This record gives sequence, structure tokens and C-alpha cells, in this order.
Amino acid sequence: MNKKALILAAITVFIWGSSFASISASLHGGYSAGHLILFRFIIASVIFAVIAFWPGISFQLPKKEDLFKIALLGWIGISLYHICVTFGQLTITAGTAGMLIGSAPIFTTVIAVLVLKERLGTIGWFGLVFGFVGILLIGIGTGDSLFNISPGVFLVIIAAIATSIFFVYQKSLLIKYNPIELTAYFTWAGTIPFLVFAPGLLDDIGHATLEANLASIYIGVFPTAIAYLMWAIALSMSKASSISSLLYAEPVIAIVVAWLWLGELPAILSIVGGFIAILGVLIVHLYGKRRGTGS
Repeated sequence: MNKKALILAAITVFIWGSSFASISASLHGGYSAGHLILFRFIIASVIFAVIAFWPGISFQLPKKEDLFKIALLGWIGISLYHICVTFGQLTITAGTAGMLIGSAPIFTTVIAVLVLKERLGTIGWFGLVFGFVGILLIGIGTGDSLFNISPGVFLVIIAAIATSIFFVYQKSLLIKYNPIELTAYFTWAGTIPFLVFAPGLLDDIGHATLEANLASIYIGVFPTAIAYLMWAIALSMSKASSISSLLYAEPVIAIVVAWLWLGELPAILSIVGGFIAILGVLIVHLYGKRRGTGS
């Protein structure tokens, strides 16, 4: 693997892992969920606009036949994802949200099997079931029983499904556009629905604590813009399969950062469930598909 790509990808995963604690800090410090989403994406959209119009940067416009697909994927992978994650964190910890998002490859595999007709072997199916047991334990850990799971769990699971759809169906567009262009288009398209949260945004910013404002600016600049750019550059320098394995560290980073910053830890049952879910993902990734293709 290209060493520079590895370093960029590792930094990106750390930044993404820290975003869950940053969201919680902003929400606890006075931001409403809607205003936080809009503010961070205004920042990210401006950054991508600067890059697009920077002298010497070649930035092609999207083709007419791709506009609807870009917009739809932006609404799913950006709008739906971030609304569900941010509103979900109103009722669950940052670490719990990180673990649930870390299970997204499980849903990616389900989509690949049901829609793309990929095959799984026995070990693959075992890993898939193992992963869903982990997700169930994460959810139960947020309440005191199976019937008292925090509503935020369901929202973040929807976010995990949304990001799975996003990653599966953007592959055809990556043939036509470079990753930075495509990320900019998705960001701009995904930001449009967030404008519904515009009323009262300035009041929220004015009444929020300094920590909340700094955290929201950090989210807009780093996890939302710079990290996506670094990931795009890393993808352009190495195979996606080579660096994507680093994403398995994201839930661990989310838990550690939330603990150090917010003094917040998920329930023990949720942590156990997170470990089981990631183990299930690893089983599918390392053994399941290989056996399913007969190699």
C-alpha cells in the first residue's frame, strides 16, 4: 500500500471518529440538531466552492444525464445520513453512534447480496448473522430491555443503511468524475434540504457556548470537508480495498474520544455488541465473499 495514502487514510479515520463527540459537544452546548447540521454543511460547501474555483484547479461540471443520480445519492448519503446521525445523538452516546455506524458494511453486504446478486459462503452468512446480533446488543445496551431501546438507535441504523446505499451506488460515478469533484457535488446537493433549518440559525450560534461553537466549526472544516478531501486523495493513490480496512478503527476512536472529551462511555452491553458487530464485519470481509465466489 502507498505509505502516503495510508497516512492520509489513517488521519481521515481519526477525524471521522472524533466527529461523534464533536456533535454531542455542540448539541449539549446549545445547538439544535437541525442548526448544527446546516451550519457544518454551509462551512463545508463554501470550502468546496473555494476549491472548485481555485485558479489552476480543473473542475468539470456534472453531465446532464448524471444530475439526478448525483442529487439522489447526495440526499441519501449526505442529507438522510446526517439528519439521522445528529438527531439520533440526542438520545444516545457518541460512542454508541460510532459503533452503529461502524456496522454499516453489514448493510452494504446485504445490499450487495440482494441487489447486486453477490454470493456469500457459509462463513459469510455466519458473519452476517453475527454482525446483526452485535447491532441488537448495542441497541439493548441503550435501554433496560429489548422493548426499551433508545429511539436514537433506530435513527443511526437508518443512517448506516443510507451510507451503505451511498457507497454502493456511487461506484459508477467514480468512473466519470474524480473523487474530489464527486464529493463536492454530493455535499452541495445534500446541503440543499438542510436549508429548511435556516430560521433561527444565527440565534443558535449567538446563544451557544464557546465550546459548542468551536466544536461545530471543527465538524464543518475537518470531518465534513477536509477529511473527505483526504479520503478522496487517498483513494486516488491506492486501491479502495487496501485503505477501507482502516474504517474498522472508527468506532474505537469514537468511544475513546467521547470518553476523554465528554467523560461519556456506552453501556458495557453496547460495547460488547459493538465488538461482536465489527467482528461480524471482519468475518464477512475477510472470508465470506471469497468463499462465495468459489476461490
